[in-house]
Parts: sequence; C-alpha cells; structure tokens
Amino acid sequence: MIKEVSAGIILYNDVHDEKKFLVLKYPGGHWDFVKGKMENSEEPRQTAIRETKEETGIVDVKFIDGFNEEISYSFYVKKEEIDKKVIFYLGKTQSTEIVISHEHLDFAWLNFKDAMERITYENAKRILTKANNLLQNGI
Repeated sequence: MIKEVSAGIILYNDVHDEKKFLVLKYPGGHWDFVKGKMENSEEPRQTAIRETKEETGIVDVKFIDGFNEEISYSFYVKKEEIDKKVIFYLGKTQSTEIVISHEHLDFAWLNFKDAMERITYENAKRILTKANNLLQNGI
C-alpha cells in the first residue's frame, strides 16, 4: 500500500455579504475542494497555498485560525492501493475570478446550501459543515 499526504483549502469569499465557497469539478466527475499532494520539503499550509494558486490562480488567501481538519480514504490506481490523508484548512479570499487549471473541468462559487448539494463525497460535506459552523460563530 502506498501512503500519500495532501493538503487543501476550503476557500470562501464574501460577495454582497454572503459567504460563497469554491468547489471544483474533477475529471472523475466529482465536486470537491482545492487540494493536492505535498511535495518533499513542504509544510501542509505551503502545499495548500501552492495548490490554490496552481488550480485556481488565486494568491490572496488568509487562513482562518482554529480550523484544521483531516480526512482519510483509500483508492486504487492500476491495482495498487493508495491510502490518502488530506489536511484541510479554511481560507478567505477577496478574489472571485478563477483561472482554472487543466486538472479540473469546472468550478463554482456557491453558498453553503448549494455547495452541500453539489459536493460529491460525504467526508467533504462533513468538513464544509464544520467550516460553515466556525464562520457562523463569529468570524
């Protein structure tokens, strides 16, 4: 079994006093957040920033303290099992324009309710709910 560690960001902005979360459509057809593999010398937050820039073009990310969530899952690539851990942060941006990378098919800025309907996996929905709860409690 191969072990991988990735990092990502649940990215949001305030457009007209409404929080909108960024979700990306992956080639497999699922909707999820910005994330990617950590490179050798990177810390998780560095990976999250790099992946955000590479996948969306966004560079103005302010991390929200008090949010650091992990998910784990396994999948197969060419009959090899990969055990993956993803560390997620919550980040705010002033940006709304996206320069989508070749790694994704589409993107959307969605309010919490619509993001929950669009996101594919339950573990991502669980993390979005935690992020939204933190934001609702005074940030």
